[in-house]
Amino acid sequence: MKTVLVVDDDESLRMLYEKEFADEGYRVVVVGSGKEALDVIWKEPCDAVILDIKMEPPDGLEVLGQIKQKNRDLPVIINTAYATFKGDFGAWSADAYVVKSSDLTELKETVKRFVT
Repeated sequence: MKTVLVVDDDESLRMLYEKEFADEGYRVVVVGSGKEALDVIWKEPCDAVILDIKMEPPDGLEVLGQIKQKNRDLPVIINTAYATFKGDFGAWSADAYVVKSSDLTELKETVKRFVT
């Protein structure tokens, strides 16, 4: 079973993503901070990361940089409510950028594209 790590400081969103991706057949690990995300990534293998940007330090861009330094092949999908970060140089190393929406179709399709 493929594992997706969801990193978001919004508890209700974490719960929604956990249910939705579990229904898609993934093992889902959810955390509420960048520090927790790094702890998980260093300890157990993940097949993809769904990463929010706006969080308490370290924010999503810092976490993205640390993930890519350790494992360039781990797909990281930025999932944020702010389209403005798409042009941020720090976001360019992400494998995909999906703006948050109540319709999870694009996010699910993006994860599926990277996790086969």
